This record gives sequence, C-alpha cells and structure tokens, in this order.
Amino acid sequence: MSLTDWQIVEKTEPPDWLQAKVGKFAAQLLSDRGIIEPEQVAAFLSPSAYQPTSAFAFGEEIKQAITRIREAWQQGETIAIWGDFDADGITATSVLWEGLGQFFAQGDRLVFYIPDRLKASHGISITGLDELRSQCEIAGQNLGLIITCDTGSTCLAALNYAQTLGIDVIVTDHHTLPDHRPPVVAIINPRYLSESHPLFHLSGVAVAYKLMEVVYADFAEKFPELPQQPLENLLDLVAIGLIADLVQLTGDCRYLAQRGMEVLRQKKRLGVRLLLEQCKKVGDRPIDISFGIAPRINAVSRIWGDVRKCVELLTTKDEKICKNLIDQMELANTERKSLQKKVFKQVQSKIEKLDLSTTGIIILVDPQWSVGVLGLVAGQVVSEYGRPTILCTVEDGIAKGSARSLSGINLYDLLKEQEHLLLSFGGHPLAGGLSFHLDNLQVLIEAIDQKFWSQYGQLQNKTIAIDLEVKITDLNRDLSNQLRKLEPFGMGNPHPRLLLRDCTFTNKFNANIRNYKGQKVEYIRTEFILSDRDDYQIHGDWWGHYSYELPDETLCDVIVEIVDNAPRDRYDIRLLDFHPHSTPRPSKPSSLASTSLQNPEAKVQIIDCRGSDLTSLQPNLAATICDRCPQSWHDLNKIIASAEQASLPIALLYNDPHQINGAIAWQTLVGIAKYLSRTGKEIRRSQLMNKIGIDDLQALQIGFEELQKHGFQVEEIAIYEVNEDDLIVKIITIPIENREITKNFIESNRFIQAANELSFHKQFFDRFLQNFPKVYPLNS
Repeated sequence: MSLTDWQIVEKTEPPDWLQAKVGKFAAQLLSDRGIIEPEQVAAFLSPSAYQPTSAFAFGEEIKQAITRIREAWQQGETIAIWGDFDADGITATSVLWEGLGQFFAQGDRLVFYIPDRLKASHGISITGLDELRSQCEIAGQNLGLIITCDTGSTCLAALNYAQTLGIDVIVTDHHTLPDHRPPVVAIINPRYLSESHPLFHLSGVAVAYKLMEVVYADFAEKFPELPQQPLENLLDLVAIGLIADLVQLTGDCRYLAQRGMEVLRQKKRLGVRLLLEQCKKVGDRPIDISFGIAPRINAVSRIWGDVRKCVELLTTKDEKICKNLIDQMELANTERKSLQKKVFKQVQSKIEKLDLSTTGIIILVDPQWSVGVLGLVAGQVVSEYGRPTILCTVEDGIAKGSARSLSGINLYDLLKEQEHLLLSFGGHPLAGGLSFHLDNLQVLIEAIDQKFWSQYGQLQNKTIAIDLEVKITDLNRDLSNQLRKLEPFGMGNPHPRLLLRDCTFTNKFNANIRNYKGQKVEYIRTEFILSDRDDYQIHGDWWGHYSYELPDETLCDVIVEIVDNAPRDRYDIRLLDFHPHSTPRPSKPSSLASTSLQNPEAKVQIIDCRGSDLTSLQPNLAATICDRCPQSWHDLNKIIASAEQASLPIALLYNDPHQINGAIAWQTLVGIAKYLSRTGKEIRRSQLMNKIGIDDLQALQIGFEELQKHGFQVEEIAIYEVNEDDLIVKIITIPIENREITKNFIESNRFIQAANELSFHKQFFDRFLQNFPKVYPLNS
C-alpha cells in the first residue's frame, strides 16, 4: 500500500460548556470545524433550532414554475417527469411522482421517464423526447409540460427540440450551469445562487422537494378541495437522495437530511422498510443509507439499466410487489460487487503499464468494461492512486464512461476545455460523464494532460486529514454516541478519522462477501484484530484488500473510522490507511494477564465460582452474577459498571472459554442434526447451544446455514408461552443434488472460524477479569 500524506487537523480549545453538552470528542470536532457559538451548535445539532430557507429564494424562476404547473392542472394537460438513473435522480423522480400525484392522476395526467443507463447518457435527449412523446400519443395523453429532476441544465439541443414540439420544460437540477439560460419555462438550479447561500449545495432530490413546497402551498390555497398528504411524508426520500449523492451537508442540505432521517426512522414507507430489513439495517442512521439503501438502488441501473421499478418500489403500497422488487435489487447489487471487482483488477493491470510519475490524469478505455460500474471503479482508482481518472467502454466506435477527481482538481473545467473533442459531457468538479469518438482518444489524452500540467503544475500526493488521536480503549459506546450527535456526515462535515498509534495486526483473514442467500460474492474484505502496546484489542475490516497486504508483527500507526457492529453488540473499526514503523513490535509475554490490562479505576473484586457445584453456593450470595463470559469491551464494561454501582463483587459462573473448540462444536452440531432429522424430535435452542458449547446466536445461525448446504432444513418455532427469548428447533433432511457433499461434514470453515473467534474473545476477556483481586475463589 502506497504511503499517503497525513495531516492532523489544527486543534482549537473547545469551551467548557460545549464539552459538557456533547462530550470531549464531539466538542473537539465541533470546535475544529468552527462551530462554537451556542446558536450555531443548537442549529447544527437539532433541525428544530434551524431556520430553513424559503423556496422562493429561487426568485422568479420558481414563481414561473408554479404558474405553469397550475395552468397544466387547469387545462387538463399531462405532465411528464424526466428523471435520472442514480439514487439522487430516482428519489427526485419519486418525490415529484408522489408529490404531484396528489393533484394529477398518476399514469394518466402524470407520467415519468428515466433513460436506460446502459443505452443512454445522463440528461434529456432528442431520442428520448421522441420516445416519450410517442408513448403519450399512443395513450391519448396531452403532453404539454416536462419537469426534469437532477438533470437537464446543459441539454441545450434537446431543450430546443422540445420547444419545436410545443412542449414546455421546467428544469430542476443541481449540476453545472449552461453559458446562457436555456429555452425553458423555468430553470431551478441552486448554482445560480451564491456559493455561501444555504441552498447552494442542494442535490437533485432536495431541489425537487423545494419545488413541491411551493406546489403544495399554492394548491392548498387555490384548490383547497383537493386531497393532500403532508409534505413531510416525502422527507425520507429526500434524506436517501441527499446522503447517496455525497453533496455538502451544510445549510439546508443538513437540515433536510436531519428531518428526513426523522421520517425514515418511522419506517412508514413500505418499500424502504422492507429494503432496510433486507440489508439488515435499522434505519436510524445515515450510514444505513450510504451502505445499505443507496448501493442497492444504484446497482439496478449499473447492472440492468432500466430503473423504473425502483420508483415503484419507493412509492407502492403493495407488499408483494415490494418483496419481488427487493429480491431483484439484491441480485443486482450482488452482481455489481462482483463486476466492480473484476473491472478494478483489469484497470490496475493497465495502470501498471503507465509511468505514474509523468501521468497527471489516468485515462483508460476497454470495450469489455460495463459502463454501469465505471464511475465506482474510477472512484476506487482516485482513492488508491491519487489521480483524477476517466474510464470508458466502447460501442460502435463511441467511447462512453465516467470521470472522477479529487479535491482541488476541477475535472469538469478540464473537460470543458476539450468540449470540441467530445460528443457529450456533464457533471461537476469531482464527477462527471462523457462520450467521444474513439478516434479522438489520443488527442484527448494529450490535450487534457497538457491542460492539467499547465494549470496545476505538479502531482498532488494523496492526503488524509486526521480529526482525533485516540486509543483503542476510547473506541466504545461513549465515543460512538458522541459522534452520532454530529450526524449526518458527508462533504462539509466529514466522518471523523481517528489516529491510533503503535498497533499491530493479528488474526488476519480474507472474507468473501455473501449475498442474502449465503452465496459468495467476488468482493473481498480483510478482517483482522488490531492490538496496541498494552494488548487492548478491537476487530476491524479493510474493504477491497487482501490479508497479505497487512504487515506481520510490525508496529503501525493507523487511521480508522469507528463502526457500530450492532449484530455482534460491539464496536469495530474500518481501516482507511496505515503507516508501518521501521522497527518490529517488541516481544511480549504470551500471557495477557499482566498488570497493564488491569483497570486502575475499577473498584471491583471477583468471586470465581467456575467449576463449583452451584447448588452448594450460599443461597444468598451477595454478588453481581456474570453467567456468560464477556466477548466485547461493551459486555465487560457493562458488568463492571453494574458491580460498581451495586458495590458488589462479580461472581463468575460461566463455563471455561478454553473448552470451546470450533471443530468439536461442528461435529456435535452435525450429530444432533442427524439425530433430530432421523427421529423427528425437536430441541430448544437454548439446549442446543448448551450442548455444542456455543452461546452466540450469530455463530449458531452460521451453523444453521452450513447445515442447510449439506441437505438439512432448519426451522425455528417461537414458544412465547415458555420463554420469549427461546425457540424450538426442528431439523429435517431435504434432497440435495450432490449427496457427496455430506462427506465434508467434519469441515465447515465458516462455522469453525466463528466458534474459534468466539473462543478467542472470551479467553481474552476471561484473562482480563482474572486480574481483578479475588475475594474467595470457590473452585480452589
């Protein structure tokens, strides 16, 4: 991994009142980002304290838009929404579809059109206009007005063509402006505002929502008899589009994202709720959008091109339709991951042949590449190599692709200088799309490269800004809760990057991502345990990398983000970068039971009851009971805090974690499965976990998944009348194509690995507990 430049953000001393309000880490971040005045802080933390900007800040343009929409309603015209095929464009289309659908009959007086990503480019096209007009004519619809969302500002040829057809156009967009105002009824684009304006950074969906603000108010005044759902019902869609589009989350962008998250948490929208369930997200944090909802929405256009079903998913109330669409979306996302990895490998092979010391902008073309993932791969290249990147595929002599840049290099301007060599292009300084005749490739490369060197002069090293320096022991619930107060993170309010010094990587292994059916996806992440000099440890992931890329037994400084791993009830880290030291880590005693592990502030004592006959214990044992070995810092801190609060010692009643053996647990589980399937008997889940020696539900579920691969069907039945936390487990044999697979019963790497990992954690925390003073060890 190439070294990057690290820059520690210049520190300012936060005021005491701010630390008391949000905690020391959050206060430091706010102070460093210039948010220290009480009014600023209040408006930043709570949308109720922020004064949103009126949509009429767009001036005459939005007034002309509402007048024309009202005329369309009065004259019985059909309105067509022209959307875009990314998450921002899809949610913007959904906002207009559902919002205008309060006043115009959907499918009759209101239709929508989104280009196929694999067949067309972003924006309005003449071909698309002919197709849309033909569809309306066949349906007998009087198409008089098109409203664009997240697109259209620079599509001058198509806008002129619409004018010749007698179709009016209202453009709502947030991309780069044309040199002259286009021939439209209205163009609502925040880039006409000053860069300091609170609406300047609105994304496409947010601009669409501001238009709906005016439409709702106008129609409520002029046509009060029309039914109308609350405007706020659209805000969950706004939050999805805003966070997915990576716009700067300041001003009204932040306000709308916060309000949208409040609506999203309510899970009123059927498609969104089921989508969150599918990707195992709660829906209470922006990360659930950026790592759950948004990639799945975007995957549909990247793999299949046509995204009309995405709008249906986000707006329908039919559960059957939703579930079917979500299955299709999950499949598309799985294929996207695999395809993205494949193309990135091919791009890397081409980059190896370049002289990066003299290459300012990476421009690569390959006819085998899928246009749908080129933007994602270009982003990976920018992150990995620190160069603006343009990747294109080729069809019928036309190169078409995506461009990505890094902060400080305006790729849009560089492309605009070569507009005479391009068939089309659009976007903004950090991202865009383009097409050109393949014959112009070499000329384009030389022209852009020359412009780059003359304008920027030198290559820029990759730079990572470090927000806080912390220790592994700081990576806990308190820090996570402090950071949650500052969400949503994004441009203008970046996710905090944390520096950990003098750490080593252990227990490294590659993990293939699995889809919702448990099948492997060709997309890699490396899992590891990070340890500091005092042997405090934390789990981590490094996405898109292999374990051999991490050094062995070498001290490193690392930059990470904290991750709330809710399914495992712990906090993990996501590795962003590391710098190895020149010297290896000093050797340490093999035993973790050293004084450095003791918590000097914890005033607790231990009663070690393990191995004792529990019936012989004192009936009124005065102690805080610990009957499950902790397997995370959260578990440990919770039991210690409970004991301290009660001023009682901790009684250890759990089984020796050294007895957990993944291979033996798997053999036992297989034996029980064979017995249950042969006899038709059932077993309680708690009894099953006790027999195999695994008390972790996630590990048990992995075991069930492995059993199903080997021809067993596992069914869990609720028994609330007995214990709402327990279940009855039934196992039966089902036919499988290749019965020989049962020979592999003694091997199930995934389950064995999970069980051994559980054992490792428990042994570590068990040794930690042994360092507290003993009161009277009952097993001596």
